[in-house]
Amino acid sequence: MGQEWGPWGPDDRDGAEAPTEAGAANGAPDAPTEAGAAIGVATGAPTGAPGEMPTAVDPGAAPEPPWGYLDQYLWYTCDILSDHLAGALDQRPMVATTARLRPGERPLAVGPAFYLTWRAVGDGSWTHSGVVAFGHPALVAGTLIGSAMGNAARRRAAQAALQPRWVPEASGEVVVSDLGFHFLNPFAAAYTWDWGTPTSVELVGPERLQCGFVSGNGGHVAAQLHTPWASLIFVLTALHAFPAHPRLLSCAWLPPGFEARCARLGYPLRFPDRLRPA
Repeated sequence: MGQEWGPWGPDDRDGAEAPTEAGAANGAPDAPTEAGAAIGVATGAPTGAPGEMPTAVDPGAAPEPPWGYLDQYLWYTCDILSDHLAGALDQRPMVATTARLRPGERPLAVGPAFYLTWRAVGDGSWTHSGVVAFGHPALVAGTLIGSAMGNAARRRAAQAALQPRWVPEASGEVVVSDLGFHFLNPFAAAYTWDWGTPTSVELVGPERLQCGFVSGNGGHVAAQLHTPWASLIFVLTALHAFPAHPRLLSCAWLPPGFEARCARLGYPLRFPDRLRPA
């Protein structure tokens, strides 16, 4: 198993503060603790301390990076996918969410997210300033030069604003369910996508999902969700609508050696055989 966009370790969010126990109850995983052991029994999370299942380590190898924030999200991603492919999602505990759910929809995970779209921030228009100056020739020349420079700057800014780029639209919360995923923001519109909605999907980096879809007015929208649940959303979307996706078939949505890393650090991984590379 391996991914093309680099290892998963302390350089990606390992230094971030781990979610609290309350967050774990809301779908944000925590590293197992004494108090969290009871939660682990219910959710299938590892209940032992890291290192309880040691394996042989090359003495000349670099030190093992500690179990981190993204490791935990990936561990839960594999756990959810195992239940999904086994038809056992109804046995998972209910995750609390304020998302408006459809009849029978079951939330599986909740976490922070940023929503971005690929678009221009302007239409290329700008205001031309015309100046008429009277008086001393030097004063007139200076006024006209200043006006020309201002017009040139506004024209350049308008041209730059016309170039598409990733524009942050809102920060909020992503809710992953058995039917699709939702983006919630208290001050903007909420968005809901079924697993079959995206016209394209890609995992462009750790915590970065990119997809395309058709908007309500028929236009194409390219969007990104920056969320620690990006891998879970990618795999569920690919399983439903892109079963031949190269990243899915090669298991490149996981870091290299992730299963072995979990075993070395005492977090035995539930990984469905169906997702292993052929």
